[in-house]
Amino acid sequence: MSTLELASHGPVIPVIVIDRLQDAVPLAEALVAGGVRVLEVTLRTPVALKCIEAIAKAVPEAIVGAGTVRTGLDAQSAKDAGCRFAVSPGYTPEIGRTCQDLGLALLPGVSTASEVMTANADGYHFLKFFPATAAGGVPMLKALAGPFPDVYFCPTGGITLETAPQFLALPNVKVCGGSWLTPADALREGDWARITRLAQEASALRRC
Repeated sequence: MSTLELASHGPVIPVIVIDRLQDAVPLAEALVAGGVRVLEVTLRTPVALKCIEAIAKAVPEAIVGAGTVRTGLDAQSAKDAGCRFAVSPGYTPEIGRTCQDLGLALLPGVSTASEVMTANADGYHFLKFFPATAAGGVPMLKALAGPFPDVYFCPTGGITLETAPQFLALPNVKVCGGSWLTPADALREGDWARITRLAQEASALRRC
């Protein structure tokens, strides 16, 4: 699959941090029940790869990918765990080549025009704009639209349910990344109904 296809499944990709393996499957099921199928599980915890593997096996409706992919080894490990895509916080040619060699769709992170050009040169035209709010937010994305009319973005970082519509209204934004769908206290308490409600709210943004 191509990363641009990810945007066809809904307006928000949750950015997920899982500390306990037992939370992985019920969390994924809760998100899918709320209409969110594309899941970015970040490689920020020791159990992240095992969580990805568990979701890939137990929740076939989910399209699971790995976030915080920083090296070629990360990409290989993500692929081996069953990921269908990878997301990197920044971009290097090594990451790009490795993912291409693996047949693993990559959503590479950028925050400047030079980084956009570097990713474009390697064939990537759907990019993660990160950290979205800190890197200039909506005004920066509007500015990038001029010189890069053929580039689309998934802004991630500091976006909330309230601010997401401002980003999604931009012609060069296909989808947003958001951590608000999976708050740490909800995971800690196993409040899967709350996560389903948050997913439903996020899914409804497409109609705004």
